[in-house]
Amino acid sequence: MLLSQYRTDSGRPQVVAREGTEAYDVRTEASLYDLAMHCAKSGEGLQAHVLSLGLGEAVDLNRLYAEGRLLPPLTHPDPAHLHLTGTGLTHLGSASTRAAMHASTKPEDETDSMKMFRMGIEGGKPANGHAGVQPEWFYKGTGHALVAPGAPLQSPAFAEDGGEEPELAGLYVIAPDGTPVRVGFAVANEFSDHVTERQNYLYLAHSKLRPCSVGPEILVGELPDSVEGTSRIRRGNEVIFEKPFLSGEANMSHTIANLEHHHFKYQLFCQPGDVHVHMFGTATLSFAEGISPQDGDVFEIEAAPFGLPLRNPLAFQPGPKPEPRTEIRAM
Repeated sequence: MLLSQYRTDSGRPQVVAREGTEAYDVRTEASLYDLAMHCAKSGEGLQAHVLSLGLGEAVDLNRLYAEGRLLPPLTHPDPAHLHLTGTGLTHLGSASTRAAMHASTKPEDETDSMKMFRMGIEGGKPANGHAGVQPEWFYKGTGHALVAPGAPLQSPAFAEDGGEEPELAGLYVIAPDGTPVRVGFAVANEFSDHVTERQNYLYLAHSKLRPCSVGPEILVGELPDSVEGTSRIRRGNEVIFEKPFLSGEANMSHTIANLEHHHFKYQLFCQPGDVHVHMFGTATLSFAEGISPQDGDVFEIEAAPFGLPLRNPLAFQPGPKPEPRTEIRAM
């Protein structure tokens, strides 16, 4: 089952369920967050709960998309309680681009990125039920940085670049007893500034503090072992970049369970009622192909199991160069 949300004429979120090609309103005024928290507390499966509520009128999701009414598939009433995070160097082949960005002048030296990737290959899929090696981890922001499908991904005026990262994300709520509960999986654009990152790998944390987008639809249930998708960039009527991407555990150096463990092992991220969107990494970047996205370009990420493609235009915020200093007011 695929679940999504759109904004009604009255402004509230309406949950939509889809099986195959047909999509229907779920007979409820509750948001997907409300439904997920109910299930996290009661132990009822989300798909079963949705079906028990019943399905109503048929919905044209493509029309709602064109009208700009689709919402992120899972939100929190207070965006400060939604956390956007991710892991990198988790996919087979993902280290080569990163290593090239930060290559040593000494050919015999192994980059830190390659070392981290090799650690994942050797210890990211433990067979004994214990935790494996830690992945690279990064923070993107709160729900204030989560952009709806179809809405612009805004690159700040001080940014050096704005580039897509086609990924899969896990979406979670924290149950009243502090247990993380996975709602489902979705495609994501983990939008980043690769030019800033390339200057020095210690700038990666800065490069990730950008908006991102997820959805439009959540896959409720198990993640396919291998996911094949396509990432493209449209400039007007022309496709300037198109490349397949692979995800799912068959194409990863870590298990999903290991990545989830190393995020939720921190009690900070197990606060009842919070929402988490955790992105699992990628091995495909247009930046690696020498593409420099421009204002108005549209990123498009799609993978068949996840329903509608995720589309977001790029918008560079205007601002002076060089970057003016932020003034802080003393009390």
